[in-house]
Amino acid sequence: MSAASTTTAAAVAPTRAPLVRLAFAAPLSVVAGLLLVTAFPALAWWPMAFPAVVLALVVLIGRRFWSAVLIGFLFGAAFFSVNLLFTARYLGPIPWLALSVLEALLTAVLAAPIALAYRWIPRVVPGRAGRLLLLPALVAGLWTLREQIVGSWPYGGFPWGRIGVSQVNGPFAEVASWVGMSGLSFLVVLACAMLIEVVRGGRVRCAVRAIPVAALLAVLLVLPQFPTTAAGSLRVGSVQGNGPAGYFDQRARNAVLNAQLAASAPLFGEDMDVVLWPEGGVDSDPTANAQTSAALSELSRRLDAPLLVSAVTERGSELFNSSLLWTADGQTGETYDKRHPVPFGEYVPDRAFWEPFAPDLIGLIGREYTPGTARPLIDLNGIGVGLAICFDVIYDDVVWDGANEGAEVYMFQTNNADFRGTDENLQQLAFAQMRAIETGRSVVNLSTVGTSQVIAPDGATLDALPIDTAGHMLTEVPLRTGLTPAVVIGPAVKIVVGWGSIVALLAAGLVVAVRRRRPQA
Repeated sequence: MSAASTTTAAAVAPTRAPLVRLAFAAPLSVVAGLLLVTAFPALAWWPMAFPAVVLALVVLIGRRFWSAVLIGFLFGAAFFSVNLLFTARYLGPIPWLALSVLEALLTAVLAAPIALAYRWIPRVVPGRAGRLLLLPALVAGLWTLREQIVGSWPYGGFPWGRIGVSQVNGPFAEVASWVGMSGLSFLVVLACAMLIEVVRGGRVRCAVRAIPVAALLAVLLVLPQFPTTAAGSLRVGSVQGNGPAGYFDQRARNAVLNAQLAASAPLFGEDMDVVLWPEGGVDSDPTANAQTSAALSELSRRLDAPLLVSAVTERGSELFNSSLLWTADGQTGETYDKRHPVPFGEYVPDRAFWEPFAPDLIGLIGREYTPGTARPLIDLNGIGVGLAICFDVIYDDVVWDGANEGAEVYMFQTNNADFRGTDENLQQLAFAQMRAIETGRSVVNLSTVGTSQVIAPDGATLDALPIDTAGHMLTEVPLRTGLTPAVVIGPAVKIVVGWGSIVALLAAGLVVAVRRRRPQA
């Protein structure tokens, strides 16, 4: 065999030993998780996602099942324990630890398939194409699948901390309009995994091997946002009352309503198409409380504009977190009910099972919100307004359904009062900004206490109110029609990239198993 052939064989040989010893891989996985935190708000250093992902993958190369699980757990624990620290703001360490450990455990279990991909693919497809293209694609798909599972299970999941969201302020954000947030996560991880294989291949023809990853990065960099069609504008008044809207805030009756009314007063005499209030801006159910109903109707009359408000509504024995369109004549049109109430925040799943573990904390959650089933859209004088309430914004189905139903603009109502003094409001705002880019539509993201923003279809900030400030915005908000590829093919991308990767991994494992049993010549 020639020297060149020997070098080539070495470059594509299957990985049989870990690339990094466990004693070093364990702390490096923690470093990777902490690096990834910095890619998200408040720091929002989007480039840090790349070294974080590279490091998280390098320490998995060559690992067997249990060591991969350990490495995945350490990475997930480091990332989620910091990224989700806001959950300890009022309820203390138990909910924070429970959620962080759950997410870390899911990350741990789903690190094993990535490690298997690094062991199996070089054996099944031993050439350069396998190492430089197929292996990175499979690894990126498995990472994206992990994001999908964490974001959907258990109890609906919690899709916080997706790689795609970390790129909202970077040069690759526009790609989300073509492939959605999951697709952007896939492409970022793909670039990282390809770069790893370029470096692992050694110095022989390094420049040639770098061409695919350079081409991918170039596409990510130059691909423009998919264009949607301008359809006029909507003059929106948005009111941030900064009232005592937190779960444990001390307040008199109707204190939040009164704060919203006071902050709305400067809008009297202004020309508006609609006035938006945040989630929890009304203390009582206006559909059942005559005094609250009268206050909202009078405000609508004085403003000469309909109100889009949010309140807890009761129908029979069920409670809903609802968006309501209110006019001088009372409620009009459809009601949207929050589709994804927060488990252990807005309801307790399997209460009888969980309550013995933390009876005092579980006992604090007295209300049980029912998930809504209505379409996330209201008709505002012929203009489709897409809706999402608080953490609804992190779930693809709500936003995509709104676009498919005819939304020309989005209005997201949220209440961040329980997370004052944390980065939660900025992390949620990053989701809202990415939704604008992904759908090619303006977003009015309004909080009870801030930070609130009006976001253009390209993700730029048109107007803003800072945190912990009472005030209003009066903004000419652009309208758009037409669907982006992200909305049209987004569900298919998630299925093909995510679940297709696990099918490909199982097929590779089957090939490896068959070859092991084949008699040796």
